[in-house]
Amino acid sequence: MEYLVTMTTRVPAGTPDQTVEDVRARETVRGRELAERGHMLRLWRPPLGPGEWRSIGLFAAGGDAELEKILASMPLRIWRTDQVTPLVPHPHDPARPIAPARPPEFLTRISLAAGVEEPDWRGQDHLVRLWRRPAGAPGTLGLWRTRDAGELHATLASLPQYASMTVETTPLTGHPNDPGAAVRP
Repeated sequence: MEYLVTMTTRVPAGTPDQTVEDVRARETVRGRELAERGHMLRLWRPPLGPGEWRSIGLFAAGGDAELEKILASMPLRIWRTDQVTPLVPHPHDPARPIAPARPPEFLTRISLAAGVEEPDWRGQDHLVRLWRRPAGAPGTLGLWRTRDAGELHATLASLPQYASMTVETTPLTGHPNDPGAAVRP
């Protein structure tokens, strides 16, 4: 099962810089181990405010309990809170490789007005992955690659259901510990 995890880290005031650097170094090593085992699939940074530490990760685990063990094994967890969104395969998921590409990536959360039929997502060239949330949770999540936010908007606006959609878009940038990155620091 796949999970989207928003990880927010708050280092306590007064924590020595060396302690922070040691924990971050151990986090890098642990992230590589999790990637090698197929648990950490991707890692991104959403737009951040000053002094803010947040990452969005795509993880794979055998279930909620295994995911919790994975997240708890990461050194930054001592200062981090996690918001977990379980992901269910979408029948129109193009299942394209999720390794980073040159164009920017965007995460969308799309909700449709009641009674509106879901678009046929097949044939959307910029769509990399598509997920549903578990039963009872509204919305479809998509990972897109486009030239820029304007191209993503134009792509979504071309769908007949667009007027009945609520779209929340998060621009994503590379994370230094992204297991999909070709070169790591």
